[in-house]
Amino acid sequence: MPERTHEFGLYGARGIKGHEAVARRLDALAGYIATPITAKRGLLARLHYLTRTDHARAAARAAGLTVTDRTLKAWLDGKRSPSKKNLDRIEQAYRTVRRHNIARYLLARLNREGRGTRVEIHPLNQSQVPRPRQRVVEFRTLNVRHWDRIVEAWAADNLQALDDAWVDQIVDLGSQWGQYEYVTNIGFAA
Repeated sequence: MPERTHEFGLYGARGIKGHEAVARRLDALAGYIATPITAKRGLLARLHYLTRTDHARAAARAAGLTVTDRTLKAWLDGKRSPSKKNLDRIEQAYRTVRRHNIARYLLARLNREGRGTRVEIHPLNQSQVPRPRQRVVEFRTLNVRHWDRIVEAWAADNLQALDDAWVDQIVDLGSQWGQYEYVTNIGFAA
């Protein structure tokens, strides 16, 4: 079995870790609010999402948004504006709560009752690598049937666990799986 890449990019190859590409795709499927938090509409949308129920407020507090109810009300009424630090906390709490809320739905869609989801793996970019050092790496597809660990690690924002779960899946590519540790893109739909 091949080892993990130790000096990626040494000869000019470009790409990102496979688990980062998977996280980006799951983030896209999560459907975050598109309006930036710096706009009033984006801030209010996030605050409404985090404060619409007692359960949502508890999840926001657990995710790091630890301001008083009075401050939240002032932000919602437009009487005060959050500081840059609090804007970052609101954004982080929103993403954490949204990931947690949508994880079960995504898991059901990706597992598809045991049928799984086809994943397209676009190999790393070797255009800057000298010709003798280039290796033959081609576009691959893989049917991932068990997304449980991947989605759980993504929802918890645990990158190491996500990396381990993704590597466990790409090992199914056979002896060449190490060539797909770094990729330009990973695509799948749910």
